[in-house]
Amino acid sequence: MNEDWSGSGMPDDPWHLKTPPLTSEYTIHRDDDADPPLLICQVGSTKLTYLSRAVDDLHEMLIAHGDWMPLGAADEQKEPAAGTVEAWGRSHDNPVGGWYGQRKGYRGRFAMYLPPLLEALGLVELEHNARNNRVRAIVQPG
Repeated sequence: MNEDWSGSGMPDDPWHLKTPPLTSEYTIHRDDDADPPLLICQVGSTKLTYLSRAVDDLHEMLIAHGDWMPLGAADEQKEPAAGTVEAWGRSHDNPVGGWYGQRKGYRGRFAMYLPPLLEALGLVELEHNARNNRVRAIVQPG
């Protein structure tokens, strides 16, 4: 597991994470008071929001996928490559029927910011190459 993170995920103690290539830092915290509950991702001065259920949904999808999956991170305006985590995070076939990102204009980059959180939580293995990183689920016993 990558040890380039800290925090508890609460607003006063957000998770401090790094992007998969370990080149940029950002924070995420849970907002369980939001309806629906959100993950608030702060990247410099930019705030992105994702449905908090994305953690469990992404992990379940990766378990079902059963192997390494390319991340394919892309901005909202760019079409993601098929068969990537980014494409799944926007697909009408995912459990929420579309975007996990909630802030219009900033709904992309799902595959850049969510997999490192799942890695910090011990749910996935994540590659940390300069580009073309992949992720796969760690199946929890029991």
